[in-house]
Amino acid sequence: MKEIPFYKPLIGEIEKKLINEVLNMEESSKVEELEEKFSKYIGCNHSVSTFNGTAAMHLAMCALDLKRGDKIICSVNSFPSVAEVVRHFDAEPIFVDIDKDDFNMDMNALESVLNKSQHKKLKGIFVSHVAGQAANMDKIYELASEHDVKVIEDASQALGGTYNGKKIGTTGSDITCFRFSPQMRNAIASGGIMTTNNPELDERARLLRNHAIVSDGWDRYGNLGYVYDVVDIGMKYDMNELNAAFAIAQLSKNEQFIKRRQQIANIYNRELDNCPHVSIPLKKSDHIYNQYIIKIDKNRDGFAKELRNSGIYTALHFIPLHLLSYYKNKYSLRVNDFPNALNNYQQILSLPIYCGLEDSEVEYICKKIKEIASHRV
Repeated sequence: MKEIPFYKPLIGEIEKKLINEVLNMEESSKVEELEEKFSKYIGCNHSVSTFNGTAAMHLAMCALDLKRGDKIICSVNSFPSVAEVVRHFDAEPIFVDIDKDDFNMDMNALESVLNKSQHKKLKGIFVSHVAGQAANMDKIYELASEHDVKVIEDASQALGGTYNGKKIGTTGSDITCFRFSPQMRNAIASGGIMTTNNPELDERARLLRNHAIVSDGWDRYGNLGYVYDVVDIGMKYDMNELNAAFAIAQLSKNEQFIKRRQQIANIYNRELDNCPHVSIPLKKSDHIYNQYIIKIDKNRDGFAKELRNSGIYTALHFIPLHLLSYYKNKYSLRVNDFPNALNNYQQILSLPIYCGLEDSEVEYICKKIKEIASHRV
């Protein structure tokens, strides 16, 4: 039986070359090179690398000096890492329901939550761009300015994505968080990066990323200077050279990745447009299709199982946070508190979409989906 994984990285000679340079201790720091190239690619002033995407989010909260009892608004339809990093400060995530079509924050719900949460402890809005389609940033910036709160972007699924023609990370947010090597639990390499145009946030993030150590400097091999001091409570979140080498190589291919995913999305759109019981994603703004999320109107789980029996692996983006045991119990949340997110969750299914996926494999997936759908009543 033919098997199509949900995700498979595209790795070539450039990754091997750069990794070998690290192993041979050649050239200059790959971490510094990555940060410079990332800033140039995004078009931002500062990029601070971390060992994974969640670390970038946590470092962003540190840079903002989040404290106990502070409040951060976030979408109920996001990966657990978003609310998780807020809770690590004993701060409170405030969930917002989603737009049923693009899976991002619903602007009416956001405005309502902001009006109900006017408090000096309200610090920011943590915006997730689901599946590679940007949220309504114009309205978010308008509301953030009105309520005097920061805007932090979770661009885990939006590396290289745009909003009104501008790269995500340059549209006006205080901090934007990205990650490398998505979709894999046991990633070949991992990395995160926090970008900002605010020099004070950059300086604080760099300080806290490595134990809040200040010294005369580090040499090219990462050895600490002879005399050093610690001036705050930091952590060990800096990226290593091997992961940086891999990330540089992957970053150099990112536009290729985006172009190929958009080509695959076009095939899905064409083949599945009139498929019974299946709804294709609605494109409301610029979309790089980090995920391709369809809706199944009947028995989504059974549909996914039948696809798996045909060798096709799928995923969910996402299980709403208010349905997860920790948040449900901690905040006494009810199943119907966020009806749009709940309704979407009961139907959504993410299909394979990555650069190495062949047209024939995409057509096979479409064929199987239409076969399964044709047997439904």
